[in-house]
Amino acid sequence: MSTYVSKRLIYMVVILFAASFLIFSLYALTPGDFISGNIKLTPERKAELRAIYGLNKPLLERYALWMKNAFHGDFGFSMAQQQPVLKLFNQYVWNSFLLAIVSTFLTWLIAVIVGVVAAYKQYSWFDTIVMIVIFAAMSIPSFFIGLYLIKVLAVDLKWLPPGGMLTTGSNATGIAYLKEVLKHMTLPVIVMTLLGLGSLTRYFRSNMIDVIKQDYIRTARAKGLKEGKVLFTHALRNALLPAITLVGFELPALFGGSLIIEKIFNWPGIGQLYMQSFALRDYPLLMGFTMFIAILTVIGTLISDILYHVADPRVRL
Repeated sequence: MSTYVSKRLIYMVVILFAASFLIFSLYALTPGDFISGNIKLTPERKAELRAIYGLNKPLLERYALWMKNAFHGDFGFSMAQQQPVLKLFNQYVWNSFLLAIVSTFLTWLIAVIVGVVAAYKQYSWFDTIVMIVIFAAMSIPSFFIGLYLIKVLAVDLKWLPPGGMLTTGSNATGIAYLKEVLKHMTLPVIVMTLLGLGSLTRYFRSNMIDVIKQDYIRTARAKGLKEGKVLFTHALRNALLPAITLVGFELPALFGGSLIIEKIFNWPGIGQLYMQSFALRDYPLLMGFTMFIAILTVIGTLISDILYHVADPRVRL
């Protein structure tokens, strides 16, 4: 195990170096930037700012300086927000993480339960309804679901707020603050759960259908075990093995934010900040965020490989 992890760490370092150079080069070679796109600045002021931020230096020299600062935890300075990139991450990423962790938990919980029951009752009315809902959830665009729920639950019924994280002008603290945040995050969590539920439920359903046909499941039933124990202990554990590979993609998704959902519900997350940075050509923030996602991706892949070995000792690392 230790040898495998050591080799993977070396591969991760090589991959991240290659990814960092590719990310930096793509943004650095993109025509225009925040300074050149600002019509309020004079040519002299633009040249002065480009010299201050080092944008007039050769590409390799700028990349070496960027990597040197990154090793010290400095991913640059956001020219649009006038704040360090790392400070902006810390300010916005946890808001996105809050939405993602709750919706991910609900998605997996519902998908596992519904997928197991649908597989057990294959071709029944329950399975038919589940499949219809699954394909509907996979087909309808996220912005349509979000806007529709805002109209029904926020505008018509007035049960929930239409967007934001807090009510405008709110000074709530303690339990009142927590209740307000929970109320505002309900709609985006519902939409994010619905979006992920379709494909994941279908995934668990198909895996369970294959597993419950195996000989060891028939043996477990022949021993007189209860059907619930057979399904959720013996069958589900083996059906979850292929799903472990999905864990590697969940980690960057937890911190990456949902670009469309955060925009629709005006949620102050990293996804919305990322979209604003695109419009303003704030390349330091874009490079830092993209590199952050690359780091989370390789870490998530390593975690999923290790978890697969832990779940199934027959798999050799």
